[in-house]
Amino acid sequence: MTRRLLLLRHAKSAYPQGMADIDRPLNARGREAAPLMGDFIAREGLRPDLAMVSPARRTQETWGLVRSFLDGTREETVPSIYEAPSNRILDAIRSAPDAVGTLMVIGHNPGMGDAALRLVGAGERELRRDLREKFPTAALAVIEFPGESWAGIAEGTGMLLRYVRPRQFAAEMDDD
Repeated sequence: MTRRLLLLRHAKSAYPQGMADIDRPLNARGREAAPLMGDFIAREGLRPDLAMVSPARRTQETWGLVRSFLDGTREETVPSIYEAPSNRILDAIRSAPDAVGTLMVIGHNPGMGDAALRLVGAGERELRRDLREKFPTAALAVIEFPGESWAGIAEGTGMLLRYVRPRQFAAEMDDD
């Protein structure tokens, strides 16, 4: 059996003066990018069984826009992944129920990008290079693991299947 992990960084957010970080909303660019990613996930048959979402407003708004494309996905707000380092994100991943075949985590950098780099040990060289360079807002890493259990996911054992950024879709739309 394989496990599939979707790591999605929240879409671009605003920085209103005097607003607490956790309360920052998406900006216009973020509200455009998140549905592009949701549509991609649905079109590619990557629908998660469970989405673990940071409690920050920008991650919740990202999830709300992505979720509209993903019927039947359960969701869980996970406070420990708010602004978390990669080790806390990995702990959350390893806590997922074994009944979950495809797991999505929506969180923040630098933890999300660092977690992806720690987990990936194989995959197309160009994709891994792009992942190392930058994990921008609304980027999605799709990583597959062998094994029966999320608890057993080890660093360096994941295969990077996809690494997608919203600007890739914007470029495709401009070509139409």
